[in-house]
Amino acid sequence: MENYRHQFIDYSPCNLPVGKAVCVGLNYAAHAAEMSSQQTADPLLFIKPSTALVPLAGGMKIPTELGDCHFETEMTILIGERLSGCNQAQAQKAIVGIGLALDLTLRSLQTELKTSGQPWEKSKAWDGACPLTSFLKPEKIADLQNQRIRLYQNEQLRQDGNTAQMLTPVLPLIVYISRFFTLEPGDVVLTGTPEGVGPLALGDQLRVELGEVLVETASVVGR
Repeated sequence: MENYRHQFIDYSPCNLPVGKAVCVGLNYAAHAAEMSSQQTADPLLFIKPSTALVPLAGGMKIPTELGDCHFETEMTILIGERLSGCNQAQAQKAIVGIGLALDLTLRSLQTELKTSGQPWEKSKAWDGACPLTSFLKPEKIADLQNQRIRLYQNEQLRQDGNTAQMLTPVLPLIVYISRFFTLEPGDVVLTGTPEGVGPLALGDQLRVELGEVLVETASVVGR
């Protein structure tokens, strides 16, 4: 597994430690529908440990021996201040970076775990399950709730959504998370994926885009 460090797209220093990833499931109605999942009244949260975080750029390693691995492209927030039971103003102030992540999911294994009533961690939180782009400074994003998210797989557009479609917007989501999990500097928040998720194959070439301001590419390789 590669050594991961948070970095800004402008190469300015980022001295934050690498923390956990707090993720939200089913935060886009169309994705919930494509997964045949029932939307929940409150955000559906789960955590990936720091060992899941890896750079997206370059070679992205997937565990082919564990079954189908699906991509889920998500706008991601880098946290710079400790948040516990925060309000929206505090959440806004704590945002120090905005980027993209792939919430990689071992789909067949996830289905087995859900069917048997077990937690999802083995399918969602394995080493390398959270590839991250570099981060933009907050001033580069005029409106968190109006950002286009796209993923191309071998030059074919697979995901094309907008953060305006989120069921729980970014700031209320961070506030909700902080009621249950203290967010520490260096943690990241994955805000949910639009529809269009699908399987990866060795040799795939991926390109992810956040609006017109962030583009990164990756190739898919075996572990």
